[in-house]
Amino acid sequence: MPKLIPIRKKSKAITKLTIGILLYIIAITTVSAQDKLIIISPHPESIESEFGTNFEKWYKEKTGKTVETDWRDLGGTSSNYRHIESEFKRVPEGIGIDIFFGGGTDSYLRLADNNLLVSYKLPEKQLEQIPQNYNGIPVYDAKYRWYGTALSSFGIMYNEQLRQLLKLPEATKWEDLGKTDLINNIGAADPRESGSAHMMYEIILQTHGWEKGFALLTKLGGNVKKFTAGSNEIPRDIVNGEVIYGLAIDFYAYSQIVVVGEDKIKFILPADGTVVNPDSIAILKGAPNIEIAKLFLQFVLSEQAQKLWMLRDTDDEGPKWKGGLNRGSVLPALYEKLGNRCVVTNPFTLKNPPFPYDSNTGSTRWDIVNDLFGTLIIDSHEDLVDAWKAIGKCKDAKKREAAIAALVEMPLTETEAMNIAETKWKDQVYRNQKIKEWGQFAKQKYKKAKNLAK
Repeated sequence: MPKLIPIRKKSKAITKLTIGILLYIIAITTVSAQDKLIIISPHPESIESEFGTNFEKWYKEKTGKTVETDWRDLGGTSSNYRHIESEFKRVPEGIGIDIFFGGGTDSYLRLADNNLLVSYKLPEKQLEQIPQNYNGIPVYDAKYRWYGTALSSFGIMYNEQLRQLLKLPEATKWEDLGKTDLINNIGAADPRESGSAHMMYEIILQTHGWEKGFALLTKLGGNVKKFTAGSNEIPRDIVNGEVIYGLAIDFYAYSQIVVVGEDKIKFILPADGTVVNPDSIAILKGAPNIEIAKLFLQFVLSEQAQKLWMLRDTDDEGPKWKGGLNRGSVLPALYEKLGNRCVVTNPFTLKNPPFPYDSNTGSTRWDIVNDLFGTLIIDSHEDLVDAWKAIGKCKDAKKREAAIAALVEMPLTETEAMNIAETKWKDQVYRNQKIKEWGQFAKQKYKKAKNLAK
């Protein structure tokens, strides 16, 4: 019996130790799960770094606890959207991600229509600082399912030094990018990968109309040297002289201008279609860290965080990222409050009001526009360029006119496209058949255009 006493004491001690370890593990696991935020975003490292680090500090001050921001990046907005959509088909109640942060409103409208976003109304005092509409464009959803976090403009960036050296024309409007003397000198991105590229093509369609818009996009496509996966590559290509002109979002352009100098690199808002659009954020359905996600929205739309968009990297309240973030805030009063400290133009005081972009139209036909552009212009790029070069060499006005008419032919009207987008485009068998038909259509029309130009 005496021999059993130490064993009992040891067993009791082991039990206490085991329970203690288990309680510690449970506590650590609980804290970790509670204080974590998972964000899917097409944003560049600069934005992820600034908003992640500053939110973690803000959260600590507000709650006394630490939080880890876990950023998931699958490429451009289109790639991130496709991932979210496909994951929800697999796991309808939630995909283990809290926040979708970045990209224009079109993707958010589609997610909202599919009931994949959480409605969260910001505190009233904070909400009243944000206009619900900007020039007819919603800045946040009327049902509070998504919010614009910054205002982005889309335009033309070009290498002024090389343009002058090569005696190429200035580009002040979208139509200027459709001239034959710009062959092989334009950089653009694939809208099937890049949401911002899609936005710029959709802007051209809305500002010029379906037929004239696609005619311009076809000519522009003939001038493109290469189609990149992401729009962020284009400004670097322009600075490096890979291309002279490019379609760009303002902040990508400004980030390069800050480094190189505005005497060398130019960025203009096209006279034939300036659009300013919110870059958005939303909480995803089934968010595992819903309360922290709500706090993140409060932070992103606070004055403290909005200053990160607009101040220099040398400003005490600005970002630490070299070159800054160079984006417009959604808080109108903040521009006046910051004054000369602000590095971006106040979009709320533009002399020429931006074009009233129709987000519902853009959202409805997002996929079919991407597939049309991808099939007719990118996948058929070699044939398009051959025909466009032949047209560029053609001196006979009548032949040239006939060749261009053949080059820009479309396989369907806007009404037909909208109808298909609303009814049949989710049917993969139908979609694949149409894409195959369009590919054959493109090959035939470019061959015809090339022959007519001879």
